[in-house]
Amino acid sequence: MNLQQVLAVMWKEVRQMARDRMTMAMMIGIPTMQLLLFGYAINIDVRNLPAAVADMADTSGSRTFVQDLFATGVVRPVASAQLPQDLQALLHAGTIKVGVVIPADFERRRAEGREAVQVLVDGSDTSVQAAARQLALMPLDGGTAIPATQIAVLPLYNPARISAINVVPGLIGVILTMTMVMFTAMSIVRERERGNLELLITTPVSSAALMVGKVLPYIAAGLVQVTLVLLLGALLFQVPIRGGLFDVYVVSALLVVANLSLGLLISTLAKTQFQAMQMAFFLFLPSILLSGFMFPFDGMPIIVQWIAEVLPLTHFMRLIRGVMLRGSDMESMWSDLLALLVFTVAMMSFATLRFRKRLD
Repeated sequence: MNLQQVLAVMWKEVRQMARDRMTMAMMIGIPTMQLLLFGYAINIDVRNLPAAVADMADTSGSRTFVQDLFATGVVRPVASAQLPQDLQALLHAGTIKVGVVIPADFERRRAEGREAVQVLVDGSDTSVQAAARQLALMPLDGGTAIPATQIAVLPLYNPARISAINVVPGLIGVILTMTMVMFTAMSIVRERERGNLELLITTPVSSAALMVGKVLPYIAAGLVQVTLVLLLGALLFQVPIRGGLFDVYVVSALLVVANLSLGLLISTLAKTQFQAMQMAFFLFLPSILLSGFMFPFDGMPIIVQWIAEVLPLTHFMRLIRGVMLRGSDMESMWSDLLALLVFTVAMMSFATLRFRKRLD
């Protein structure tokens, strides 16, 4: 083996790598993004959970309890309630994650050492359950604390705290994001590499028709994946579907179309299938980390939450957990539905505008 030949080949590879802007961007961008996400954005200590309090006692002691409750930073008030039924309705709609019930005989219960406060928790997210249990000891009246035995934490929708019930609905979104974006990200690029793009150019098919035609077959494939996950989840882990099955497929179809549109946009930007895979992975990483699938969404800084709101998987997580685990209807979650629709229209429009029926 000739050392000079080895050095020559090595130098050739270095120059070729330097000319590949996408590879260089991935080499620098991926570790930088991971460092920022795990060091700054990801926070397993959940804070600022949206909450509401039904204070039926309305005494100085109960008001002090409420003030100290919000002073901890674990929960923040986002809605008002008069009765426990109001809290359950807010939890059902996904407006709050924690509801605190203070009964009318709060002071007497405290004095007698009985259960004085009930904390209702959205059990569709196990991280929220863990954070809500931090409220077991709260300072009152200048340092006096309510013993943990007097605060009852009641997790709704997943009282047994079974991880699979929380994970499986979210896994539908992760699988659809990973596969749908990857499939379509390589579609236009594959046509160009195989020479099929020339045939499409000579046809009277418009850019919009080509984009839609490429998306439709994958929609059916995505819904087959959803069916498979639902069947396995029900058979192996007894994951419930408390809402309408039709709603599950509607929100899943919206995510499928959103991801396919994003994949098509990537395919118009990438020049090779390898570049398309790189770009898809680059987008997949923040989606799975910031959407609330692995880490609590409410524990992230506000700026990072704004970024996460752009990702379709973030809205799908709320929708699918709301439908499957809480039995919510789509009307109560219209904002997340609208976000997915806007994202789809925007990505499909950009992809259509970027595609040109000519060889570059």
